Amino acid sequence: MSGTSMDGVDAGLLTINGGFRLRQGITRPYPSDLYRRLLHLVDSPHRVSLDELGALDSWIGECFADAVAALLDNTGLDAPEIEAIGSHGQTVRHDPLGSHPFTLQIGDPNVIAARTGITTVADFRRRDVALGGQGAPLAPAFHRAAFAHPAEERVVMNIGGMSNITVLHGTTDVSGHDTGPGNVLMDAWCHQHHGEPFDAEGRWARTGEVDTKLLDGLMSEEFFSRPPPKSTGRETFNLPWLTGQLLAMDEAPQPENVQATLAALTVRSIAESIQRYAPRATRCLVCGGGAHNTFLMELLAAALDDCVVESTDQHGIAPQWVEAAAFAWLARQTLDGGSGNLPAVTGAAAATVLGAVYSGA
Repeated sequence: MSGTSMDGVDAGLLTINGGFRLRQGITRPYPSDLYRRLLHLVDSPHRVSLDELGALDSWIGECFADAVAALLDNTGLDAPEIEAIGSHGQTVRHDPLGSHPFTLQIGDPNVIAARTGITTVADFRRRDVALGGQGAPLAPAFHRAAFAHPAEERVVMNIGGMSNITVLHGTTDVSGHDTGPGNVLMDAWCHQHHGEPFDAEGRWARTGEVDTKLLDGLMSEEFFSRPPPKSTGRETFNLPWLTGQLLAMDEAPQPENVQATLAALTVRSIAESIQRYAPRATRCLVCGGGAHNTFLMELLAAALDDCVVESTDQHGIAPQWVEAAAFAWLARQTLDGGSGNLPAVTGAAAATVLGAVYSGA
């Protein structure tokens, strides 16, 4: 799995046998040149050649295959002992509401299957889009399987580059949607001012004060008022979008106050979604990189004072591996002929088997 933060590959080894056991996980950062070229592709899609897109597709496939090899080396397992790889790929464009709806993930699964010798399941999102859905979020079906409780309404809150929530109404009904930016704006602003890929534990944001005028301006983005099903990405929430908001102000806030405001934006957009769509939830399970931002977790706990806010680590899967585990589970669904999407979440016309299978033989 590599999400909208685009900082590297998360690989998890999941045993599925009546339950779930995440045996081990690793994160491998992208090479700096690949990361730079990916950012250019996403931020300037009209200025990237087909040659560049094809090269990045192959290169990311190699990175995913290398992550699998490293994970197997760490665990002492051999390729024949693995049933399948579930590969999400790297999202570079997402437009499910366009005149010709599409979502595009790269990371050639042929390369992954050929280099590892393991059957690879990939391209999970496009079948849902073909059926009129958003193609996202896809993790809620796994969240239900892994975290639902019969006597408790829960929210699983994934804070990656973007944020999304899954509302588990007991063990049957599920709803959910993207809520807006997670770490993507905070990461970009921190990198611009400090050269660091992220604001570790929210320490810089903690030094600032929220600018309410800026926060209200950011929250006026049309996406926040749109009802579900909905999904979003870097196409909407990016550094130029933030810069435009700052330039429209009479006086821009100090950088640390912008960072504090971006943290508040993530929290407010998540909290308002939970208060509107899951008012009876009593427990929020947080996963994704945002779970390691202690300042963000404190803000969430304060905003959701009627809920217990805690990491998924306390429910069996460490937060950084939940999304990788979800795509392992989705691969298993595909091989078993089971549906992977939830139409109530994505808006697709029907539940369907997701993905394509690439033989490792």
